[in-house]
Amino acid sequence: MAYRFATCNEVFQKQPMSDVCKAVRETGYRGLEIAPFTLAPDPAALGPADRKSLRQLLRDSQLEFVGLHWLLAAPEGLHATTRDKSVRERTWKYVDHFIDLCADLTAPGGQSVVVFGSPKQRSSRDGMTSREATDAYIEGVAKAAPHAEARGVTLLVEALSPDQSDVVTSLAEAVGIVQQIDSPAVQTMFDVHNAVAESVPHTDLIKQYFPFIKHVHVNELDGREPGTGDYDFASLMKCLTDLGYQGWVSLEAFDFSRDPKEIVSRSLNHLTSL
Repeated sequence: MAYRFATCNEVFQKQPMSDVCKAVRETGYRGLEIAPFTLAPDPAALGPADRKSLRQLLRDSQLEFVGLHWLLAAPEGLHATTRDKSVRERTWKYVDHFIDLCADLTAPGGQSVVVFGSPKQRSSRDGMTSREATDAYIEGVAKAAPHAEARGVTLLVEALSPDQSDVVTSLAEAVGIVQQIDSPAVQTMFDVHNAVAESVPHTDLIKQYFPFIKHVHVNELDGREPGTGDYDFASLMKCLTDLGYQGWVSLEAFDFSRDPKEIVSRSLNHLTSL
């Protein structure tokens, strides 16, 4: 199986997108996943010309646009589950805006995903229980689903580890939400780092919920890039191969202390060497 490897762009921090695309392609990746806050203070306000220019840059760099993640970091003040109705409605309107941005950056005939992680902006607050916040999150995703389907974008309910959030903390819970909403535009994904607290082996988890997994993030359990720890990526990749996985395998590393090209290169070299 020829894997489609991508990387998330935030590892490059504030480097110009043209430099990011050049480095990513030279390293050997085929796709780029983008954190919207790296594009502008208000990424949803990017105009048609800017969106067209970025889409053309990706094409000229021979990179496919994979999708968006880390959605709600910008602009400030967004929160998806707060009791404050005005803030909550503004936040979910931004989710619709990000679905539009994702669709506008996708090449004709391509497919892309919107990964809804954003731990700080979905966790319970204002005295809410975890259950109340989760119900608010489910309600918001359900309302966003028709728009995602209309724009040809897949909205992914991302499970987060309990140390990051108290809303959707296991793949089983994420799949349960996907089944409850019952929309082809709402699915889930697997992220190694986020699965650190799962109680069953990751390969068993993937096998159990594979029909709902439309995207994979790779990283060590501590968030560094593959190859810096002892995570068993060989078994993970074999599992995906055996199941016939056709989606992206995308690097999301959280160690920004070293040269970003070294980080993305080391990760790809480690994964392809397996």
